[in-house]
Amino acid sequence: MPHPWLDITLYRSICTSLLSIIDLEAAPPTEATATKEELVEYLRLMYTMRRMEITCDTEYKARTIRGFCHLYDGQEAVAVGVNSALDFNDSWITSYRCHCVALSRGSTVEQIISELFGFKEGTVKGKGGSMHFYSKKHNFYGGQGIVGAQVPVGTGLAFANKYNTPPGENMPVAIAMYGDGAANQGQIWEAANMAALWKLPMIFCIENNQYGMGTSIERSSSNTRYYTMGNKIPGIRMDGMNVVAVREGMKFVKDFVGSGNGPIFVEMNTYRYHGHSMSDPGTTYRNRDEIVQTRSTRDPIEWVKKNLVDHSMLSSDGVKEMEKGIRKEVQDALKKAKAGSQPPLEELFRDIYSADEKGTNQYPPYIRMPDRTKSREFA
Repeated sequence: MPHPWLDITLYRSICTSLLSIIDLEAAPPTEATATKEELVEYLRLMYTMRRMEITCDTEYKARTIRGFCHLYDGQEAVAVGVNSALDFNDSWITSYRCHCVALSRGSTVEQIISELFGFKEGTVKGKGGSMHFYSKKHNFYGGQGIVGAQVPVGTGLAFANKYNTPPGENMPVAIAMYGDGAANQGQIWEAANMAALWKLPMIFCIENNQYGMGTSIERSSSNTRYYTMGNKIPGIRMDGMNVVAVREGMKFVKDFVGSGNGPIFVEMNTYRYHGHSMSDPGTTYRNRDEIVQTRSTRDPIEWVKKNLVDHSMLSSDGVKEMEKGIRKEVQDALKKAKAGSQPPLEELFRDIYSADEKGTNQYPPYIRMPDRTKSREFA
């Protein structure tokens, strides 16, 4: 049986206080229901994300994962809530903090960890690493290593969705997710201007995790109400630590932009537990008490667990048993990933050069490598 969504008063006050600012004639609902099956699935996916990221932390410290690595723990409700509202016809592109979005978009834990190891069994055959996952099958256009670069690309995806949809039909939407650290970039406004002029089905989604690298939003932004930054483009802010709030809000947003009303700005008020990346301890510009306070009062996974237990959908023991099973699944995936292997050298040049008339990958006759002795010749 469905149960009332908790925190209705808070959500209602947030929505009504913003409507006069964001100038929308309609708004997301102030109440929502969630079935046991839905909440269990949200818990399963978010806890898998959490364990996967903790595992990545351990493996990075063990030096089996190299290079850049940006973890998502704390922000799981955003990825899961957005994914619950969209479908695989919608286009999704995000920032370099993309492991968990890739998981929600169809990759497996084993594929993701393999990719981080640089193995050919990875999501993109070991060529993407931490920042560049991709799935054409599920219209996931990956993470971008350059801050904010995904936003113009996402706007192009929205243009393609509108271009390919017959007049009068609802359009698949495109969402570009970026952080508060990218929110003031000029390229975002340029993309937003075109999206507004052409009424593209585009969602500009700011994951406001309070810090752009090591700089707080108060120090970096003259306007910290990021959902208002679209000028004449409407905007809305959601509780990014509440998966049901994100789901309900994004259902409204998907319908709004897909119906031909043009783009919208969405701000997800969220928090990251790790530092900006694995090279950042995350404690020099914020204190540990702040992190502990957020974990104890706003953790997205604990919110779902509390609802399941308080409404007698799942017992405390049932929750613990689920978590135990997920921890084992992640460890099994790690073990399988470690059994993978490096991609062959030829894979380095695959999917870069144009295919021949039969659609077969075509190598150039000669590729000059930085070390001339390692240059490649292809017959």
